[in-house]
Amino acid sequence: MKTVLFILMGSFTFVTAQNQNALKKEITPPEAIKITKELKAHDQVRIDDYYWMNNREDPQVISYLNSENDYNEKMTAHTKEFQTKLFNEMKGRIKEDDKSVPYKLNGYWYLTRFEKGQDYPIYSRKKESLDAPEEILFDVNEMAEGYDYYSLGGLNVSPDNKLVAFGVDTLSRRKYTIQIKNLETGEILPLKIETTTGGSTWANDNKTLYYTKKDDQTLRSNQIFKHILGTTPSNDQLVFEEEDETFNTYIYKSKSKKYLIIGSGSTLTSEYRILNADNPEGEFKVFQPRERSLEYGISHFEDYFYVLTNKDGATNFKLMKTPVDKTEKEHWQEVIPHRDDYLLEDIDIFKEYLVVSERHNGLNKIKITRWDDNSSYYLPFDNETYTAYTSINPDFDTNILRYTYNSLNTPTSVVDFNMTTKEKMILKEQEVLGGKFNKDNYTSERIWATAEDGTKIPISIIYKKGVKKDGNNPLLQYAYGSYGSTIDPYFSTARLSLLDRGFIYAIAHIRGGEYLGRTWYEDGKLLKKKNTFTDYIDVSKYLIAQNYTSSEHLYAMGGSAGGLLMGVVVNMAPELYNGVIAAVPFVDVITTMLDESIPLTTGEYDEWGNPNDKEYYDYMLSYSPYDNVNRQDYPNMLITTGLHDSQVQYWEPAKWVAKLRDFKMDDNILLLHTNMEAGHGGASGRFEALKEVAEEYAFLLDLEGITE
Repeated sequence: MKTVLFILMGSFTFVTAQNQNALKKEITPPEAIKITKELKAHDQVRIDDYYWMNNREDPQVISYLNSENDYNEKMTAHTKEFQTKLFNEMKGRIKEDDKSVPYKLNGYWYLTRFEKGQDYPIYSRKKESLDAPEEILFDVNEMAEGYDYYSLGGLNVSPDNKLVAFGVDTLSRRKYTIQIKNLETGEILPLKIETTTGGSTWANDNKTLYYTKKDDQTLRSNQIFKHILGTTPSNDQLVFEEEDETFNTYIYKSKSKKYLIIGSGSTLTSEYRILNADNPEGEFKVFQPRERSLEYGISHFEDYFYVLTNKDGATNFKLMKTPVDKTEKEHWQEVIPHRDDYLLEDIDIFKEYLVVSERHNGLNKIKITRWDDNSSYYLPFDNETYTAYTSINPDFDTNILRYTYNSLNTPTSVVDFNMTTKEKMILKEQEVLGGKFNKDNYTSERIWATAEDGTKIPISIIYKKGVKKDGNNPLLQYAYGSYGSTIDPYFSTARLSLLDRGFIYAIAHIRGGEYLGRTWYEDGKLLKKKNTFTDYIDVSKYLIAQNYTSSEHLYAMGGSAGGLLMGVVVNMAPELYNGVIAAVPFVDVITTMLDESIPLTTGEYDEWGNPNDKEYYDYMLSYSPYDNVNRQDYPNMLITTGLHDSQVQYWEPAKWVAKLRDFKMDDNILLLHTNMEAGHGGASGRFEALKEVAEEYAFLLDLEGITE
């Protein structure tokens, strides 16, 4: 029998695992007060007893969140030592004094490095040669001192290499303040531009800076401004305002450096405006006016713009081109036609080559074509399941393509590929320290489950060799399944802490992502959203039926929209899982989507539907996790959130937990951990983030009775 040492009232007490459970039952969970709120829509009334939590300034709300955190601390006190061990174990696999592969841009080599014991990166550059002296751009460790959260982003060097614009967020609300540093003097200018995305773009005159402002309440990116060096932000010119509340806007410069491009986009529709980057005083010209459900993206090369688009029913997208002076869609000419079995994801343009990123049967493909003779070939990837994508390629006049490759059991490699000679050079392979990792000790495979409607659902899976498929293995099943976002099979050093303790790890490539093409996404959104949830459940049933695991040892995990997935799954099929981790979960679907003041709401209508329309209201209500909590047994659950989350407001998981406590009929564990300093992405430091992973893993391992 497992024994754990507790220190109680100054004396040593040996507590068995059985007594441990008894102790946990004596700890009383928080009980949230109920204040009835009637929510009316479409002649229906919903009762929300915990609507009062929607105010982060209310001391009673903070008190409740703290009481849940206190309960979580007491319930997991016996795992704290194990969490520390897991953290040190995961940290020990990381090369602490690591650095990125340098890339060259406009005469400088840029690199990012970490120093031992430091949480944040150091950004630097070297002029012309890697042997040149290092010039520190930013030491984020110094900048982050005194902050619980610190994020530096949007680094943007002026064309003359003398200035760098950057954005800082110290609250984790994704509201960045833009500043400018003089790279010749090292001085950070007094300029501060508040409430932005953090990103910016220089015109070619080195004095005009474009940036994107956010609405202070909804956090929608809705305005493009132009700042002239030496002036105050209050005098900045509004260049473009996106008035459609379902759209966001942004600005960037073409890889050719010839055009400034303003983009506007919703889930289903795109629009761009262009301006010669040498003429910042000019007027932006609409590339192709927005049309409902017409999506396109643009890249400039010589006398043409290349257009990646779904025009004319090209569900999986096709590539077209158009003269720079005739950009409307009637002038677009087909370059790569639409194909039913290939998803065209992106392009990279070089002086002599066109590189196309595709997806076929769920797998990444990279195709290289010469401009002069149209000859083409694919990069060879022979693994059964992997991730490969083009990396940072800012240099236009080069025959070297940089790409990144990894798989579930293969650490990440950064590769330079000579597109002319077809030779490749591995510049860096991720090091796994500790001397214990060998990729040959793990089996990675792709298997297919059958959904209830007959659809085949792919699953990427990894486990340690020697694992027997006898139904007794703990298995963690992960998925996302929204926005067309694909979770590719990727390598994780942290995940080894589960695999080496007998866990199987599975990624369910369910509908709602784009793993099997654009139709895969279309079949998992709006009025087909339930396919996402039933796919996940059917994958679970398949893994059980094939004896990879059993319901006593199966665990589910998802975050954000994947947290919505967790919320639906535990309502629909709680008996399949022993434990569930829902990170920053979007669970109060109807209330959020009816509140246009909440960040992201209006821009989400094309993903979930607009509940002001009764058809969508009824459909969303039928699966909304918070509205469908039942009087039934639920699995053991760990739910996490951040007080300052800008994507999924903290009150959604908080209210959900309160309602679950009231309704659930079991004695299983239910924990809520609110990070009172962070937001949607969790902790900002690389090691602080590992502590959150250690907490999650300890929760799972503890349920399996694994304590070391």
